[in-house]
Amino acid sequence: MQTAHGSAVEQLTAEGGAEYLTFTLGGESYGLDILKVQEIRGYDCVTRIANTPAFIKGVINLRGVIVPIVDLRIKFNMGEVTYHEFTVVIIINVLNKVVGIVVDGVSDVVALPPQSIKPAPELGASLDTRYITGLGTLNDEMLILVDIEKLIGSDELQIVDSTAENTQKEAVNL
Repeated sequence: MQTAHGSAVEQLTAEGGAEYLTFTLGGESYGLDILKVQEIRGYDCVTRIANTPAFIKGVINLRGVIVPIVDLRIKFNMGEVTYHEFTVVIIINVLNKVVGIVVDGVSDVVALPPQSIKPAPELGASLDTRYITGLGTLNDEMLILVDIEKLIGSDELQIVDSTAENTQKEAVNL
């Protein structure tokens, strides 16, 4: 059975549109490709790893898989971060790796037609906008659309990879 939502999404996809999971960081709304999302869960205790950048909060064991947790609020230098019952971890698949990203909250899944997505602005060399794929508008609200693979890029993934591998080895050796 096909729902009205399903047929609208299929039509949107055929027209070149996409679905995004929207989330908040600070006062801003962001969106990432829903196909990269594995699951959404509340923030829980993480096992801290020594000598990692501040934005890598640690790792969790997710059904036998060691998952590094990256706090985007710290990565984006958003000032003081607090962890409470509304803090959320989005578990994503990035370049065949499972990573958790900490955000202030998850809002919705939205379908954006191509005409509602504008290119990211060029803001000069002082601001890194490589991870911004565009700016989407939905009901007069601006969404910053992120390319999560560029955001959690190769340098970070190498750190995350070695962190997860070392933690996995330590767990096996216990």
